[in-house]
Amino acid sequence: MGAPLQDQDSTGRQLPVYPCADLVVINGANQGDSLSFAAELLLDDVYELSENASVSALNFQVAENGQFHIAPQTDIGLPGATLHLDCCVTLMPAHGETIEALILVEVDPQGNVAEIYLHPLAPLTAKTQYSLIGISRKDATRRMALLGCVSFSRGTRITTATGEQKPIETLNIGDRVLTRDGGAQEIRWIGKSTVRATGVFAPVVITAGALHNLADLTVSPEHRLFIYQRNDHIGAGRAELLVRARHLVNGKTVYKQHGGFVDYYQLLFDDHQIIFAEGISAETMLVTETTRPVLPKGLVEKFQTSQPGLPFNEGHATEVPKALLDRPDAAALLRRASSSG
Repeated sequence: MGAPLQDQDSTGRQLPVYPCADLVVINGANQGDSLSFAAELLLDDVYELSENASVSALNFQVAENGQFHIAPQTDIGLPGATLHLDCCVTLMPAHGETIEALILVEVDPQGNVAEIYLHPLAPLTAKTQYSLIGISRKDATRRMALLGCVSFSRGTRITTATGEQKPIETLNIGDRVLTRDGGAQEIRWIGKSTVRATGVFAPVVITAGALHNLADLTVSPEHRLFIYQRNDHIGAGRAELLVRARHLVNGKTVYKQHGGFVDYYQLLFDDHQIIFAEGISAETMLVTETTRPVLPKGLVEKFQTSQPGLPFNEGHATEVPKALLDRPDAAALLRRASSSG
């Protein structure tokens, strides 16, 4: 099963993974072998996920140079070990849509392979046959970066500097957008990706009015919304909060939308900003070692030398931990907390 990247904190990021021994070739040149890294894989081999397979939480941290290391608190892997993002594979079941998965390789101090992990970007099913039809190292970096990007879906109306609300797909680089803390700011880059709306990429729909939004707001699961509480109904201890969309899913007023494709857009400014989407506050893209690979070369160089600041977050907003939101009425409580009445 696929799951989104978890919160970034002292334990790092978290991916649900299968040890690659759980996926074995049942037909093909490598018959009997487990899924391996790119150099050892052969297209058209048919794999099957073990009936007893289960995911484990692989926690990792990203160093300043972009290198991954397994974090101290992890359910699988050796803490401190180097972790390489090897490739992105495409698997095709006999019936249904193709599934992409990331392969990560843990190496020991001598540089030898210690373990190989598979992070599927959509759910896998036990005892189902999957043909290996694609292997890409380039796509792996981009897919990992997209997991960490905050994205708005096509049709999301963004408030511009004039107060006009424009669909995100009609915005251009250089357009001025109203920000909560920085006034009118120019868009420096707009990213667009079309992905299957399944697994980790299935968007979260916040239905109209759930958080005082004017219309349905559809965003990537990791997207953080800014909430100003007049009354602290959830016990966060702060008035200004950042809340991840996936933490608000209740299956009713906030739900994950599976199926088909979704067009995701990323907006980048000189600094990490809070803007207004469908009338409510939401963050823009933050450049980190994880998300930087989605940027064109010129911008990569700019943000390597000038890391964007967090004007709204320094000593103000705090991210709400999932534990405080693990309740079906979380969205309703936040709506009430942010009401003027």
